[in-house]
Amino acid sequence: MDRSRPLLALLTATALAVPALTALSSAARAADADQLRNGGFEAGLDGWSCTANSGATVSSPVHSGSAALRATPAGSDNAQCAQTVTVQPNAQYTLTGHARGSYVYLGASGTGTTDVSTWTQSAPDWQQLTTTFRTGPATTKVTVYTHGWYGTGAYYADDLALTGPGGGSTTQPPAAPTGLTATTVTSTSVTLSWTPVAGATSYAVYRDGTRAQTTSATSATVSGLSPSTAYAFQVGALNDAGESPRSAAVTATTTAGTGGGTPGLPPHALVGYLHASFANGAGYTRLADVPDSWDVIDLAFGEPTSTTSGDIRFTRCPVTECPNVESDADFKAAIKAKQAAGKKVLISIGGQNGQVQLTTTAARDAFVSSVSKIIDEYGLDGLDIDFEGHSLSLNADDTDFRNPKTPVIVNLISAVKTLKARYGAKFVLTMAPETFFVQMGYQYYGTGKWGGQDPRCGAYLPVIHALRDDLTLLHVQDYNSGPIMGLDNQYHSMGGADFHIAMTDMLLTGFPVAGDPNNVFPPLRPDQVAIGMPASTNAGNGYVAPAEVTRTLDCLTKKTNCGSYPTHGTWPALRGLMTWSINWDRFGSWQFQRTFDGYFG
Repeated sequence: MDRSRPLLALLTATALAVPALTALSSAARAADADQLRNGGFEAGLDGWSCTANSGATVSSPVHSGSAALRATPAGSDNAQCAQTVTVQPNAQYTLTGHARGSYVYLGASGTGTTDVSTWTQSAPDWQQLTTTFRTGPATTKVTVYTHGWYGTGAYYADDLALTGPGGGSTTQPPAAPTGLTATTVTSTSVTLSWTPVAGATSYAVYRDGTRAQTTSATSATVSGLSPSTAYAFQVGALNDAGESPRSAAVTATTTAGTGGGTPGLPPHALVGYLHASFANGAGYTRLADVPDSWDVIDLAFGEPTSTTSGDIRFTRCPVTECPNVESDADFKAAIKAKQAAGKKVLISIGGQNGQVQLTTTAARDAFVSSVSKIIDEYGLDGLDIDFEGHSLSLNADDTDFRNPKTPVIVNLISAVKTLKARYGAKFVLTMAPETFFVQMGYQYYGTGKWGGQDPRCGAYLPVIHALRDDLTLLHVQDYNSGPIMGLDNQYHSMGGADFHIAMTDMLLTGFPVAGDPNNVFPPLRPDQVAIGMPASTNAGNGYVAPAEVTRTLDCLTKKTNCGSYPTHGTWPALRGLMTWSINWDRFGSWQFQRTFDGYFG
């Protein structure tokens, strides 16, 4: 948060490269036959199963015939289309196909020996791909697939063939399941049941178009869901010949649950920062003069005595800078009055000028001790972490957000857990990272696998993840930001509702970190998320008018009034809004507050 004037952070990172794969090629024996069904896609997607509804057939461009496959990667999905084929053990096969697009892969898995794939980095026109493999001594089926790469746009495939000895007769895929019903719905799970399908050996369960699990039963429970959120479910039937068309979709909305675990926080909260240690163009606002609409008040700021000391001090604005500042006694009395009215008052650590790097365990312990002293002296409800600039960055060998190694990350997590344990369930924990440290992690994480990226990319993710069970609110600063790629693999820029919708959808949907589908940052609960916006044009870059604030809330909580960004759910339990700052909103005649009150009542 900028205490003086907006600072536009235009941060860039080196693009990820894609590791090369070795291609093998071989001429097939003349006596062998093509074992793939519908390799030219003339019969639509018959025989093929594409992840996340990513595939479709098109009439142009085609390599031959009248149709080809077009598949579009999106979010955590690489748009894989696959077919399982019956083969013979200890037999040689040649897989060929024609591809068009960037980073298009053709491969085979389950070979029983070495799974193979080949790829083209860039094929503006049709390019033939070829690879070979030998099946293992017990292999009777393999899966042939084609897929693209995250964020590189649609690819095309046509005239795929698997040449080799036949493995005997195959059956047709089963019929689509019917009778799909949501039988039990909780705040975090939905139990489904459906009618058995003749010839099916198992069933694939899809949540919002993405396969969630496979089961041999005719019921399944999909867990790990967010409270008060609508989900769409489908089921497909499987056998050795492939997957059926999916069932009709059933929508279920999870129950509200128990909220965020913090007593007294309303279902929809307005969060604001109060300039408590300095004055700027907005002027000083006494805590007692903050209107009752503000549910969480972050006192800005506690700052370290030096960047690496961990020793945090909170110094109230001096009279020379803030002539109307209240006395310490009046300030503490105002805190008590706000708390008696059900409000939460926190100390915010950091801000633009307060760089905090807990590089040692001594700094960690000093942080715990000094922050505790501030909380105890003023009788505060908890802590807001507003680390900016170079406070958090990742070491080169720190590549897994679930198991961080970097001392400044590990020590911060440890310090906050200690504070949480000291104050118990009543402790309010909020965070206000910038988009560069969170959503940018969808594309880049730390220095990257090959180095050269900004080590701060995504550096808040391990902190958020480790503390997600203790976290009351995450309100990312959707301002002072450069363009950020959303889950639609399009860049979104500040200035309108779409930016806030895309950035918030990423938090509530989850996303693969640095495009790795095996390293997915799980979604937060909607009651843990508020949207950070500037209160006025004076407060920061990225201000949006009240109509855009309303459109943002409509789209995320009702899935109405949406723009170009396709959200992955509906979240009526979204906690609310955060702004920088209360002082700037007062300067702007309380426009931000009035927009919030008008929407949530």
